[in-house]
Amino acid sequence: MNDTPQLTVEGAVATITLRRPDVANRLSPADLHALQRHLDTVNATDSVLVLRFASTGKYFCSGYDIGALGGAAEEGAVVFGDVMDAIENARPVTIAAIQGGVYGGATDLCLACDFRIGVPECDMFMPAARLGLHFYRGGLERYVSRLGLNAAKRLFLTAKRIDADTMLQVGFLTELVPADALAARVEALSDTLAGMAPIALLGMKQHLNAISRGALDTAALQRDMRRSESSEDIREGAAAWKEKRPPVFKGK
Repeated sequence: MNDTPQLTVEGAVATITLRRPDVANRLSPADLHALQRHLDTVNATDSVLVLRFASTGKYFCSGYDIGALGGAAEEGAVVFGDVMDAIENARPVTIAAIQGGVYGGATDLCLACDFRIGVPECDMFMPAARLGLHFYRGGLERYVSRLGLNAAKRLFLTAKRIDADTMLQVGFLTELVPADALAARVEALSDTLAGMAPIALLGMKQHLNAISRGALDTAALQRDMRRSESSEDIREGAAAWKEKRPPVFKGK
């Protein structure tokens, strides 16, 4: 049975589901290749505006298969980091639906997403220092830009486990909802995002991420601003606002 991550697409919303609940959804080298293929697919599908990451079972993800860390370089942290960077740079807006514990490199998968919705049963820890593993640049940058330097040091240098309330407090979670409300909240957020003007939505996602890294391309920002200002969508948005109706955007 193929238990690598599965991609489903329904209209403007795509979902990648981790499917190894018996091993807490830990990621193998094969899973990383599957994730990259799925990212390539959604990036090439203009109609997809939202990409969600979900998991089966009790845990969201226990990170990378520790047994692969001592193997060939192409199967270790470098490739893992490349895939996490690709998630951050994905064209759609991304949501992590965190229904349980998230550990190790999986914490970076979540931080690479634009929204992270969790439940009270969540907890997290980063055991890199305990394992003798020096984390990669992209993950370190995401920890600092999303959580701040003090929280990043606390989590990386002490390998301290934190609960859902603390995850929300430090900014790891963008929202905390009851477990039985997670699916509905993720659907509602997906619908909200999918209803936005694609040019503005996707452009601002990329530029906000670039600003957080201190890597804003001002020329690209200006191009995207001009594109939105001359688009059909901005005229539709103005008309819908005036007419007090939901806009119908086409990404043009």
